[in-house]
Amino acid sequence: MSDLANITGKASPRPLFDRMDAEYTYVDHDDESMLILTNQDAPMFKLIRISLSNGSVWDIVPENKQAVLESALSVAGNRLLLKYIEDVKHRIYIHELGTGYRLYSLPLKDGSVAEIVGNKASTEVFLSFESFTVPVIIYRIDLAATVNTDIPPLEEWRRTAVVGLDKDDFLVQQIFFESRDKTKVPMYIMSLKDTPRNGSSPTILDGYGGYGIPSLPSFSASDLMFVRHFKGVIALANIRGGGEYGEVWHRGGMRENKQNVFDDFIGAAEFLISNNYTNNRKLAIYGASNGGLLVATCAQQRPDLFGAVIGIVGVLDMLRFHKFTVGATWISEYGNPDDPKDFEFIHKYSPLHNIRFPKSGQWPSTLMMTADHDDRVVPSHTLKYAATLYEKAKMHPHQTNPLLFFVEENAGHGEGKPTWKAISEVAKVFIFLQRVLNIQWWD
Repeated sequence: MSDLANITGKASPRPLFDRMDAEYTYVDHDDESMLILTNQDAPMFKLIRISLSNGSVWDIVPENKQAVLESALSVAGNRLLLKYIEDVKHRIYIHELGTGYRLYSLPLKDGSVAEIVGNKASTEVFLSFESFTVPVIIYRIDLAATVNTDIPPLEEWRRTAVVGLDKDDFLVQQIFFESRDKTKVPMYIMSLKDTPRNGSSPTILDGYGGYGIPSLPSFSASDLMFVRHFKGVIALANIRGGGEYGEVWHRGGMRENKQNVFDDFIGAAEFLISNNYTNNRKLAIYGASNGGLLVATCAQQRPDLFGAVIGIVGVLDMLRFHKFTVGATWISEYGNPDDPKDFEFIHKYSPLHNIRFPKSGQWPSTLMMTADHDDRVVPSHTLKYAATLYEKAKMHPHQTNPLLFFVEENAGHGEGKPTWKAISEVAKVFIFLQRVLNIQWWD
């Protein structure tokens, strides 16, 4: 920071923060102070003010121990718009800018908010909302407008049209199950309203569990197709390692705590089976990138629990991941394989180095995909895993479940993938699941 009012020569800036010991995000300022979003001594984040004259700091919106303060935006002259994650769904609150006092919440349904656009010069705010059964809606909110209430209405400004979709056909539940160490873990479960709970529904269990990234409700046409046309169940497990409950939740699933991630996911599968959503022959697990590591590890730790395993551009060689492209930046998440202490806990679960076929029974039917131009998780992860799995399968002639690997040409890690390639990938997954789970497509 530097005073530019009476500057006559070079500016002499002084740091507001001289240590990168936390996250600090600029939100707003006035002539006397600056507003900052931070997790300094607040793993769920808080808003602080910093005096521009003497550097003193005080809380304006204290940390909420039950919800993650994900973003803050100064709008409408004297208002703050705060976005929280509360039990794996977004909530939007309006506060006074000067005092931080909460005024009201916006009347959104359960779901997620990806984009919020607004500024101090206008009372208009636009935000995008979606959920498992609601495609993206852009709402306009005029913070100066009220209709017989102190809360402004949500005006539907634009809606994504999906022909034939009726959200009332679907049932979305959020449950909490106990993991191996008794930690309560949330999971969303989506099905048709008339799907029977008789333990026979084909089910896809999805998860990620890494980098503090929360897995929030989002719209997926392919998920709805699976539910409607295979009469299936989609489950999203909000396992540790993600950011659903802040940095504590993240740290509970990183480095030496990574086994918690796998235990949580296995616990989710056991819940679905024990509560008659599905059975082990009809249960598929799906994960991409760090989620590919998740499903590969769970498959080798509990091969009896899954009928199918689908891993997309997965991190599978945990002893050499840091040797390629940006892999060294993942050391803070996974640990350093070159450090003997870290090597010990990494080697215990590394998918490439722990492939052991069950003495009786089958390795689950497996479909792994990579891309020839993936410069984030390089193709060698999947290719080495494929070679090792095939080699070990030769020693187990009783293995009849298919082990399939596909390399997408002229493609990368997934971002910016053309629509036709995305459709092709979904088609491959559906064809695979139809065969290995022995399920029927219903028009």
